[in-house]
Amino acid sequence: METTTHTVPPQSDNHSHTIILLHGRDSIASEFACEFFESQAGDGQTLPQVFPTFKWVFPASRMRNSARFESDLSQWFDIWSVEEPSEKKGIQIDGLRESIEEILDVIRGEALLVPQSRIILGGISQGCATAIHTLLYAGIRLGGFVGFCSWLPFQEDIAAITASSISHDTTIRKIRSIFSGSDYEPASLTELKQKSQGPAIETPVFLSHSLDDNVVPIQNGRELKRTISDLGFKTIWKEYEDGGHWINESQGVDDVIAFLKDRL
Repeated sequence: METTTHTVPPQSDNHSHTIILLHGRDSIASEFACEFFESQAGDGQTLPQVFPTFKWVFPASRMRNSARFESDLSQWFDIWSVEEPSEKKGIQIDGLRESIEEILDVIRGEALLVPQSRIILGGISQGCATAIHTLLYAGIRLGGFVGFCSWLPFQEDIAAITASSISHDTTIRKIRSIFSGSDYEPASLTELKQKSQGPAIETPVFLSHSLDDNVVPIQNGRELKRTISDLGFKTIWKEYEDGGHWINESQGVDDVIAFLKDRL
């Protein structure tokens, strides 16, 4: 199983933005990239064609043991039930903590090449779930966030934190404590915070989900949207009649393009 980052350079000589996208569970980075780039907009163009100055980075998850299936899977963290993500949620913590630190390292590397305001983070399914927690854990503003057919791990815990009406910094610390249990801060995050141009809630968010998704119930996506909106994120939410556990074509691709163009 491939466990290396898959990178696609800009199609032009100018590198203006970097978009970091995380694959789903039991997938690999290069496979996700290939399928993602096959998705077409209404005019037949693919995303690299629409954004020739973008660098595309597809990190790869580790192989981790699945407690439920008793075998190793390519996954960002273990989970007992995608339909009921709060079930046996304790098994998610170690993988999420490790994956968050790994993605922070990826962001740090790209921040040496372009400003953080030109880095877009996101993913699909479990990759999106990991990416949104990376954004929350970091507490820093990025250029944007795009997520497809996903959910929010520890949604109930975060909703309870949000309901206490505390400051943004305290909210981030409490969310971070779900995984660290302390004030521990990875070196990569320390560097990113020094260059930060604002808090995480200033990161514009795009989320989409299809009604016929037979892997992650759309209600889980709606709860993700509601909770991060309650946290203060300006969020665009799109629902589609079809598209399954993937990106709706072609309207869904057009909507992503419109969102990203607004960030340019």
